[in-house]
Amino acid sequence: MTLLSLHKPQLPEIPSYVAIDQEVEVFQMAWRARLPVLLKGPTGCGKTRFVEHMAARLQRPLFTVSCHDDLSAADLIGRHLIGADGTYWVDGPLTQAVRQGGICYLDEIVEARKDTTVVLHSLSDDRRILPIDRLGVVLEAPAEFMLVVSYNPGYQHLMKALKPSTRQRFVSLAFDFPDAALELQIVLGETGIAPALAKQLVTLARALRQTADHDLEEAPGTRLIVDVARLIAQGCEPQLACRVAMIECVTDDPEMVRALMQVVQAILGD
Repeated sequence: MTLLSLHKPQLPEIPSYVAIDQEVEVFQMAWRARLPVLLKGPTGCGKTRFVEHMAARLQRPLFTVSCHDDLSAADLIGRHLIGADGTYWVDGPLTQAVRQGGICYLDEIVEARKDTTVVLHSLSDDRRILPIDRLGVVLEAPAEFMLVVSYNPGYQHLMKALKPSTRQRFVSLAFDFPDAALELQIVLGETGIAPALAKQLVTLARALRQTADHDLEEAPGTRLIVDVARLIAQGCEPQLACRVAMIECVTDDPEMVRALMQVVQAILGD
């Protein structure tokens, strides 16, 4: 007789994340209290990684939507499609998250059309319901469901500001770039490159962020430092890696590229 050993299914690996403040604890409390969460901070500061980390930590499925100008309510809720056997319904990511008790993460919510964000109102107050008019049903969100949205308050204009009536429905967590020591720890943990080189890359990014206050629309985030380090780990020459994975990512102006590459040369050397 063959003996079969029974194993518990392995849980997915939790993506690494280094906490800056008490965002992990606040997120967990908000989830238990059935409150939606708004993450605000600059591009590349770790908002998406944080949500991935928390979803895995809470053992909930994650449905991520990158918002854009053409995002419609149907893209979130679902729509009827036509197949060989006629029409059939396909749930959108928001509906899937509600049905499965998952986390729905809408990244850069201000990029979505204003009429799209209206569908979030009934899920972001004490009703916690999702009306699906085309099916004639109303879904009640289970306790495990959570709505999370993010935006970059430093990269918006008057026409793309988040309305107070929407913003005040969420618990807000402010994100920023970590201090130099913590950012160095993150880069080393993500890439494993030589500590001296990692320190130079962190120094470079922080110097460019000072430039961004005057000449760039957005500063290079921690994510770009990690991308540069990963290219270097694959054998890319450091200055070339900085140009293609950092400098060219923050400006299209040839003169600005040349000026910023002088900063790269000053910090990394020849």
